[in-house]
Amino acid sequence: MAHTAIYDKLAAMPDEDRKSSSRLPIRARLALRAAASARWASQKTGRGKGSMIGGLIALKIDPQLLGTLARNKRTVIITGTNGKSTTTRMTAAALAQLGDVASQADGANMDAGIVAALSLNRPARIAALEVDELHVPHVADATDPQAFVLLNLSRDQLDRVGEINMIERRLREGITKHPNAAVIANCDDVLITSAAYDAPNAIWVAAGAGWAGDSVSCPRSGEPILRDGDHWYSTGADFKRPEPVWWFDDTHVYGPEGFSHPMELAVPGKANRGNATQAIAAAVAMGADPAKATIAVGTVGEVAGRYSVQQIGQHRVRMLLAKNPAGWQEAMAMIDQDADGLVIAVNGQVPDGEDLSWLWDVRFEAFESMQVVAAGERATDLGVRLLYAGAEHTTIADPMAAIASCPPGRVEVLANYTAFRDLGTALARAQKGV
Repeated sequence: MAHTAIYDKLAAMPDEDRKSSSRLPIRARLALRAAASARWASQKTGRGKGSMIGGLIALKIDPQLLGTLARNKRTVIITGTNGKSTTTRMTAAALAQLGDVASQADGANMDAGIVAALSLNRPARIAALEVDELHVPHVADATDPQAFVLLNLSRDQLDRVGEINMIERRLREGITKHPNAAVIANCDDVLITSAAYDAPNAIWVAAGAGWAGDSVSCPRSGEPILRDGDHWYSTGADFKRPEPVWWFDDTHVYGPEGFSHPMELAVPGKANRGNATQAIAAAVAMGADPAKATIAVGTVGEVAGRYSVQQIGQHRVRMLLAKNPAGWQEAMAMIDQDADGLVIAVNGQVPDGEDLSWLWDVRFEAFESMQVVAAGERATDLGVRLLYAGAEHTTIADPMAAIASCPPGRVEVLANYTAFRDLGTALARAQKGV
């Protein structure tokens, strides 16, 4: 049954796609057919779209499949600690003026998710790929990107990725192997600047860096980084903030040759204005019209549930995601202090990082005047941190019950990765009455 469905799908392919399928090596064709079977089975059994399991199975059959699928595509790789999914969606939107774009819709940024995205849109000649920081070097080797977008680097899941300076060095080494690629880099971020500093085709963007806690010392010399307004420099090496060619303010985006255009976004926050500016710069580097790219990034709204607003009974719930101290600082700046309730949900599962000591780096003192409900599997840990921050709070572990405890009206929900994921599932079921 599964194989019949696959062949029916192949038969329904446009001629160009069917011909390109026949040109693939036999192992790659077998891998794609197995992936299609896995997706079909996952969907039929109600276990989800099956893209990830399809990608995993395909790579088991053909470990070289990523490079095969990326061949003849103009690829841009988007990476960084925070903002990858939103910036990738914006970059894909900005590049759409040049043709069909293959990209992840769900933020799956490791090999299996990338293979799934490329296999589901094989005719596309352009790819905008979100890539986990640790995976950038080998993904770049497989895809030979035309451009990199480097957003920011800060501590994230120390039990998985290790020290942030190691990530910077790995990124730097990976980029060095692709000297012809444009490198669209955030010059306000010291670690990102170090990773891109020696690139022949660096394009510097003043995208902002609200979090400086992980860049107090120079990644190249170990000596202190000194700051003077927006400018920064190393005291121990010839290393300083480059002059940006792209930047933004509260109303416009600015670029080379006097380019200026109003930039209105559907997503909140200064950090997202920086993400949008880097997406525009990347699209322009790949041949897009800057004015059209600016308009396109403004069409990106909800991204995999982020910033979504849902009505649940008497509560209008807005969802915000934060995964590390820098991300929490950015997300907290987006919270509406006039909302009727605030729920903060924290889990400590493997995807979140089981070490939650970072809670003590987040300035929860910002909620001194706002009632908070601490929720999630690690609600008690969060409650202790809120207590020391002087934030008035209650503790209700179940996030749905925590929302229900808030006064009727608007409720802001700030959650880390698995808490965000699980609450999104629970909200969807509640809307369906399940």
